[in-house]
Amino acid sequence: MRIFVMRHGQAQAMARSDQSRELTSYGKCEAENMASWLVNQKKHFDHIFVSPYIRAQQTAKIVKNILVTKIVKNILVTKTSLTTLDFITPEDSAEKMHDFIDVNFIDNPHAKVLIVSHMPLVSYLVSEFTGGMQAPLFQTASIAEIEYDISSTKGQLIAHTVPASI
Repeated sequence: MRIFVMRHGQAQAMARSDQSRELTSYGKCEAENMASWLVNQKKHFDHIFVSPYIRAQQTAKIVKNILVTKIVKNILVTKTSLTTLDFITPEDSAEKMHDFIDVNFIDNPHAKVLIVSHMPLVSYLVSEFTGGMQAPLFQTASIAEIEYDISSTKGQLIAHTVPASI
């Protein structure tokens, strides 16, 4: 299976609460650029899992909308579900998401999923899915791609792409 881990785009520095911080205009552009890069790389997802925080929700919706729009124009239409998970916020446990993937995708080992979340969890997720071998720092809107073998519950970091490198 392929697991893509994405950090949300740049967000406001201050808001009423951390959960309510919205994307800046630059953060929206970052998310749009990375979504366009995903389209150019012919990446698509069966499922998108997203943190309930506003900035992650905005990022995931931008990515999904661009993927669907571009795929429809190329006639390849896939239904991608977008599901909010309360346990992928900045301070949550990477192990819980690992268990969630293992339980929910045991019968679908070829699924492609995108997880949109926050630092430091996105780094911990890469480490968790690669058996502790990798834990990159994530710039805003960057994406790590992991080839994951659900039967061995281990994966390998294939790529880590940042908006400035596309």
